[in-house]
Amino acid sequence: MATPFCDDIAMPISMLESSIFKDMFGTAAMRAVFDDAATVYRYTETEIALAKVQGKLGVIPARSAEVIAQLADSTKLDMVELKRETEIVGYPILPLVHQLAKMCGPDGEYLHWGATTQDIMDTATVLQVRAALQIIETDLNELDQILDALAAQYRDAPMAGRTHLQHALPITFGYKVAVWLLMVRRHRERLVQLKPRVLVGQFGGAAGTLASLGTQGLAVHAALMKELALEAAPVTWHVARDGLTEAIQFLALVTGSLGKIALDIMLMMTNELGEAFEPFVKGRGASSTMPQKRNPISCELMLSASKAVRQHAGLALDAMVQDFERATGPWHIEWAAIPESFILTAGALHQAKFMLSGLEVDTARMLKNLDLSGGLIVAEAVMMGLAPHIGRQTAHDVVYDACRVASTKGLKLAEVLYTDTKITSKLDRATIDRLCDPANYLGAAPEMVDRMRAWSTLEVAQPRV
Repeated sequence: MATPFCDDIAMPISMLESSIFKDMFGTAAMRAVFDDAATVYRYTETEIALAKVQGKLGVIPARSAEVIAQLADSTKLDMVELKRETEIVGYPILPLVHQLAKMCGPDGEYLHWGATTQDIMDTATVLQVRAALQIIETDLNELDQILDALAAQYRDAPMAGRTHLQHALPITFGYKVAVWLLMVRRHRERLVQLKPRVLVGQFGGAAGTLASLGTQGLAVHAALMKELALEAAPVTWHVARDGLTEAIQFLALVTGSLGKIALDIMLMMTNELGEAFEPFVKGRGASSTMPQKRNPISCELMLSASKAVRQHAGLALDAMVQDFERATGPWHIEWAAIPESFILTAGALHQAKFMLSGLEVDTARMLKNLDLSGGLIVAEAVMMGLAPHIGRQTAHDVVYDACRVASTKGLKLAEVLYTDTKITSKLDRATIDRLCDPANYLGAAPEMVDRMRAWSTLEVAQPRV
């Protein structure tokens, strides 16, 4: 079958770059942080910053540093030539420096002074990660506000709490949302705490010792990090990849939480439950053959992102195992794992914000489902109400037998309790009715919602002792 596209036009094969799928799995803002233009800009920014601080310290002529800062321009790079040379060299920095040096004339001879390829690429990556984390931080803050509002709105809305996919005890929907909110606020806390470990620039020279700069190496290192507003490590981290790996693990945690939220909503959207739904948009989630369908599209995308980023987290851990002072290949794994993880996470957060901000909650259906078992969901309440009179274990056995009768005969639990003298001799009908009302057995769920909401977003910015 002939393709409708010209053979000489490169078409994206990744869903993260596909003109069809890219905005479902990612966002334009995050792609712009990691695309080719942004990457060569960060390489050039690092080279210029290095020249500027070296000019100030007298390592290279100050005039040459000025010329480099003025004339080195990533937008003027010949990307076709850069690609060709990169494929020969294996890395893009030498080809990049060739072109930037040519732009700067004789002063370009002072570009890349004392640096090595990995210094420039690692520092550029950290600059990209800093911009990417800012996007993630903004998204998490917005998601926090959405969940906080949902928790407040449904603080007292009773629903069935489920364990092992079965009715367990009554909770409120606000309580469920508060659990989601807890994860998001802890992620916000993690983000604040990881920045000093992750946003660390790289400058060590060929083997990390800055030998080519003699006695000025450490001064240049300190000045470069200050110029770029990055943290400085006491020793070169060419093969100590835990910082960037931590960033990817963090993204795996974030998307893991989003996957959990997505799974909950997907299950609640089933016809059998029908308790909550993604926002209605005409045609969204429609089936090509079944007109009645309303599929959980955002949830599906969030769940798939959580699984994909988890795989990248494993790859990043694998890439930490590097040989000697400069590695032979594990570094390359990061080139895929870092941008793809950030793009997928941004996409998942985008879907989460859309879905949760317009979530349709059916509290009437929640109440109907709560009553599905005819009161069995509050068997524990009856047991605890009876326990002071006959002992906890005995009460457990008595109520257990009553539950079996109710279940097998299709009766409400209260109806069985009314006829059991072991119970009616201790509890009157009004007490039984009160104990069998799920709304009376919410425990501290509403108060926990209040406690979670009061866990100030300001507090998460500071490590807790």
